[in-house]
Amino acid sequence: MLKKKKTEVYALGQHISMSADKARRVIDQIRGRSYEETLMILELMPYRAGYPIFKLVYSAAANASYTMASNEANLVISKAEVNEGTTVKKFKPRARGRSYAIKRTTCHITIVLKDISLDDSESIELNLLKKPRWKKNSTAMAYYDRDNRGGLWDKK
Repeated sequence: MLKKKKTEVYALGQHISMSADKARRVIDQIRGRSYEETLMILELMPYRAGYPIFKLVYSAAANASYTMASNEANLVISKAEVNEGTTVKKFKPRARGRSYAIKRTTCHITIVLKDISLDDSESIELNLLKKPRWKKNSTAMAYYDRDNRGGLWDKK
């Protein structure tokens, strides 16, 4: 029986102290991009979530070079997800003996890198991996001109 060569490696960061929504905002920007492009994007992003995600991407690339002996130029982020972790609940004392609940949220981040040079079943182009979320439709809206009784003019 033929044994398939492993083409994916992952890095998992658990209990990272930030909201899952704030981490997802950064993860959505890097999903489907190449490794080198991802590092450049994460270094220039002004968000606090960029640094832990940068460390995870770097760790996943180190795992790929160690386990598969792959080159960093061939790595692509095939899967990146953020899940909610545990919530630490504390109580802060307030006036008149009351207490105020403080919720500290955490998240779990998973980064999966794929080596496209080892993947023989399908050839993946780097520019086809990142699909645009929206398309600009170049359809012109047609309006009827009231003064010319049925004349058609286009407005873009």
